Amino acid sequence: MSIPMADLKAQYLSIRDEIDSAVRRVIENSQFILGPEVEAFEKEMADWCGVSHAVGVASGTEALQLALLACGIGQGDEVITTPFTFIATAEAITQCGAVPVFVDIDPVTYNIDPRFIEEKITDKTGCILPVHLYGAPAEMDAIMKIARKHDLRVIEDCAQALGALYKGKNVGAIGDAGCLSFFPSKVLGAYGDGGMVISNSQDISDKLKMLRNHGAKQKYYHLVPGFNSRLDGLQAAILRVKLQHLDDWITARRGIADLYRKHLGRIAGLALPGGLRGCRHCYNYYTIGLSNGRWDRPALQKHLSSRGISSMVYYPVSLHLQEVYASLHGKKGDFPVSEKAQDQVLSLPIYPEMTEEQVAQVAAAIEDLKS
Repeated sequence: MSIPMADLKAQYLSIRDEIDSAVRRVIENSQFILGPEVEAFEKEMADWCGVSHAVGVASGTEALQLALLACGIGQGDEVITTPFTFIATAEAITQCGAVPVFVDIDPVTYNIDPRFIEEKITDKTGCILPVHLYGAPAEMDAIMKIARKHDLRVIEDCAQALGALYKGKNVGAIGDAGCLSFFPSKVLGAYGDGGMVISNSQDISDKLKMLRNHGAKQKYYHLVPGFNSRLDGLQAAILRVKLQHLDDWITARRGIADLYRKHLGRIAGLALPGGLRGCRHCYNYYTIGLSNGRWDRPALQKHLSSRGISSMVYYPVSLHLQEVYASLHGKKGDFPVSEKAQDQVLSLPIYPEMTEEQVAQVAAAIEDLKS
């Protein structure tokens, strides 16, 4: 039995009638760009996340970029963030004309380590952009304290963390804005690209709505340079259906993570996903750490593949070592925890429809190689 990283077809089959009905509704109404489905989804998501505003955009990457612009980040500004994340986090910063300033990560959560943030603040710093990587919340109390002290914006990258809780509060609802991705493999995934910015600020929400729609409040009357970054009606309708199942899916993911912990906890040399006390991991990815000297990651991946088991490395090269950021003069040794993580992490399959038998199959394959 092959085990993919995520089984999108199984999820579709479990809600096929609801999805098909929603798609037909949009086609029959023929309002494909923004429109009532998007408006309804924005309201439902704002309510679910516990915020005042939600603005649908074309992708998670554009959610980040537009949120930065709406918060006043632009040419020459510095944005403090993590080097251990998908390129979109820093890409959005540079697309605004700003400069990413990297800070090393916590070895347990793989998120930005607040202890190193203040030393990177300059008179050009405008924002802190933490990433809730893999679905584990970053240390937001410490980050917000630093931001308030230095009058900085905080934009949360929640692309992998919808449904994660920081001390009872949804990630994304803590800073000035939170950015969501509806890429198909996410906890809440569309059938194509999509994203959203959530916020409690009316001003940020108003700016986002202009920016996503060619800089206009009224059609053909443009106030600022904008973008074509609109969540379409078909995706919104699909996401509205899926949102009704999201709580159950998060519960299922957490149950699968518990099963992994039960099976993998007896295998030496594995660091299982950890989190902060009082926080809820949503397990967009189930990512383990492989101790140096005990595990050969390429050999393990090859072994898993031979058993029909998928695995992925998120992410093999920290951003400060990427060619695209050579102008920032990053070098090996700058961020040792991030560099250690890039060499040791491995993400295993996890999705709500995964069975206990499949979890046991993955664990057995790992244990077989070790023995």
